[in-house]
Amino acid sequence: MQSSQVIASIVKVCIHGLSVLLAAYVIPGIKVKNFFHAIIVALFLAILNYTIKPIMTLLSLPITILTFGLFLLVINALCVMLASVIVPKFGVKDFWAALLFGIVVSIFNYVLEIFLLS
Repeated sequence: MQSSQVIASIVKVCIHGLSVLLAAYVIPGIKVKNFFHAIIVALFLAILNYTIKPIMTLLSLPITILTFGLFLLVINALCVMLASVIVPKFGVKDFWAALLFGIVVSIFNYVLEIFLLS
């Protein structure tokens, strides 16, 4: 890996951590202790998105097709809830907070990457 790729990866992890921290600030029912824990949450969610989420998506393919892909939001919320069980200092009150958290983090990631990486 070249040094520019390493720096770009570190910047993206920081952006995702910032998105987690901002979403926790905006959404009631989501708690993150500090920026360091937000980065841990972002890294753990990335690991879940690359390992468990594809398996869950494949197993739920019929219902995902019937709901025109909206069931993927439910899978994302379940991944967030799993992260809250495993990662210390990260708490999710209920399913709806996790669902909203996934949507808000995605929006924040998109906006922050446009402004900070362009």
